[in-house]
Amino acid sequence: MDQNIINHRRTFYPFECQPTVFPALNFNAKADAEGLHEAMNRFGYNSEKLINIICHRDIEQRLKIVKEYKTLYGVGLEESLKSKLSGNMRKLVLALITPLPHFFAKELHDAMYGLGTTESVLIEILCTLTNLAIKYIVAAYEEMYGKSLESDLIADTSGHFRKLCVSLLQGNRDENPEVDINLAKSDANRLFDAGVARWGTDESVFNAILVSRSYHHLRQVFIEYYELTKHTIDHAIEEEFSGDIKKGHLAIVKCVRNKTAFYAERLYKSMKGLGTDDKSLIRIIVTRSEVDLWDIKSCFKDLYGGSLEKWITVSSAERHD
Repeated sequence: MDQNIINHRRTFYPFECQPTVFPALNFNAKADAEGLHEAMNRFGYNSEKLINIICHRDIEQRLKIVKEYKTLYGVGLEESLKSKLSGNMRKLVLALITPLPHFFAKELHDAMYGLGTTESVLIEILCTLTNLAIKYIVAAYEEMYGKSLESDLIADTSGHFRKLCVSLLQGNRDENPEVDINLAKSDANRLFDAGVARWGTDESVFNAILVSRSYHHLRQVFIEYYELTKHTIDHAIEEEFSGDIKKGHLAIVKCVRNKTAFYAERLYKSMKGLGTDDKSLIRIIVTRSEVDLWDIKSCFKDLYGGSLEKWITVSSAERHD
C-alpha cells in the first residue's frame, strides 16, 4: 500500500475543515532528524526544541523524519524517544510519529485488552472514519497483532452492540452525497415501524439504516422522521434502546448532525470530573489536528465556555498540584 495515501488526512477525513497543524514550508527531513537527535542528549532532552519540530510538521513529514533518523543514526526514533521521555509526553510524541492506521489499530486493541472493554473508544473510532480508513486499520491490526480485528471485536463485545461494531467494521457506508428524498421518507417510516410503532424493537432495521446510509442521506432521514413522528430520532433511540447499543446509535446520530460537536463533547468528558482521560485527550488532539481541530476548538468554546487550550492547561495543572 502507498504510505503517502494511507497516511494522508483526506484518506481518513475527506471533508474540507480547518486544522491546526499544516505541512511545514521548506521541509528538510535530514535537518529535522539531526535537530531531534541534538534535542535528546545524555542528560535528558530539550522539550522546546523537540516540540517545535514534532508538533509543526504534518504526519507525512513526521514519517519521513522517522525514516531519515534511522538512516542517520542506525536506531529508530521511537526507541530514542522512549529512552528519554516518560508519562503523557512520551505517549503524545509517540502518537505523533505513528502511521495513522497503526495508531488507530493500537487504540482499538488497547480498548479491548485493557481492564474491561472501553466501548466509547470503539464507538468513537468506528463511527467517525471513512470506509477506506477502516479497511486500512483492519489491515494494520492484523499486521500488528496477528489476528483479525473482527474476531477480537466479536470476542470482546456481545449482543446488538457486537452486531453494530461488526457492521461498522465492514466499511460499507454509502458515501454518495446525493440524497433521494423518497428513500429518506421510506427509511424514516421503517425506523418508526421498527421502533415506537410496535411492541418491542426491531434492532436490525436501526442497525442497517444507521450503518449503511450516507451522512447526507441520514440528515434528511432525521428530518423526515421528525415530520412523521413530531419527535427526534434521539428520543426514539433513548426510548427503545439501552446500554452500549444505545450509546452507539446516539453517537452515530451526533456524528451525522455535527461531528465537530461530537468531538468537542468527547474532549469535555475527557477532562471534566475527577481525573482526566489522558488517552482520549491525546487521541483526539493528535488525530484531529490536521483535520478539523480548529473547528472543534471553536465549537468547544461555544458549548462549554473558555478555550480548549485553557481547559487542557487547567486540567493538567490540577493533576500536578
